Amino acid sequence: MQTADTNVFRLLVWSSALLLTACDVEPPRREPAPTTAPSPTIGTVLGRPVADGAAFDALFAPDARLETIATGFSWTEGPLWVPAQQALLFSHAPTNEVWRWTAATGARRWLKASGYTGAGTYSREAGSNGLALDAAGQLVLCQHGNRRVAVLRADSTQQALAATYEGHRFNSPNDLVFRRATGDLYFTDPPYGLPQQQADSSRELPFQGIFRREPNGRVTLLTKELSRPNGVALSPDERTLYVTNSDPARAVVLAFPLTAAGDVAGTARVFHDFTALAQKAPGLPDGLKTDHTGNVYVCGPGGLHVFAPDGKHLGLVRTAPNLVSNCAWGDADFGTLYITAGGQVARIRTRTHGAGRP
Repeated sequence: MQTADTNVFRLLVWSSALLLTACDVEPPRREPAPTTAPSPTIGTVLGRPVADGAAFDALFAPDARLETIATGFSWTEGPLWVPAQQALLFSHAPTNEVWRWTAATGARRWLKASGYTGAGTYSREAGSNGLALDAAGQLVLCQHGNRRVAVLRADSTQQALAATYEGHRFNSPNDLVFRRATGDLYFTDPPYGLPQQQADSSRELPFQGIFRREPNGRVTLLTKELSRPNGVALSPDERTLYVTNSDPARAVVLAFPLTAAGDVAGTARVFHDFTALAQKAPGLPDGLKTDHTGNVYVCGPGGLHVFAPDGKHLGLVRTAPNLVSNCAWGDADFGTLYITAGGQVARIRTRTHGAGRP
């Protein structure tokens, strides 16, 4: 999302290694988590692209395949490519961890207490969800259990960037994206990380919002019109904010116009409506990304859907029966899509590259 500073991330990797051995609080677990994920199906084909128009061929080669690179998890989320390490980080919220994958080492546990630093058991998905890099190359995490967006400093401390709105704690920040032109941070706040989700008695906000954090720390509410705001991404020119709503009653992707200063300018339009498809195929609109020409890649019912900037459906990368949660551009050319799908992480080569290429 943002270009990483190599020196900062070397310190970050070193300090995170200390966290693995010296963490004071054992994260809550639903099941034992191995140090290295079991990989009985590494390299198997998880899905194949299905074109819905000729334009799809410019994005995926006919022989492109979605290849599994890590497996054995409960629910993977928040993939993030780290250019300085040539590594993929991803969240495993059920065990409160961030994992790190490289072609040389495979997937290994990288950070404990990624989303909840308290004692005892908090919820089924207390860990981190969405991950991003700030302008300094530091890891920024949406923390379900801590109910905040936080940055992991080089000294191993986690510092809150956004924890409250008008004095009230967030529900469970889910996904995030930085606007490079202004330094603004946009994030969503559904109830998925709360112990009882929507019905949880500890909720302090009576809505699920989309928020903006400015570099000076000011947090503003962009909208509370969505019942389950989830994934968030920016167009290449950073003048459109895409947000998914993972509610089966209104499973849509909205496009919010932004001003040069970063405010919402006018009414959002429905970029795509998945509601009918969600009644037939497994999954709901979740994470999404854009490429350098403005095509939009949405994790939704049945797999990863690809749309032209005008909303025309171009094709699908099937992941069913695995529910697809999020995706991220990676590799040196930013031309590989890394996808988290159920208990697996997979990748597929493309003929394009992601927006915000390092």
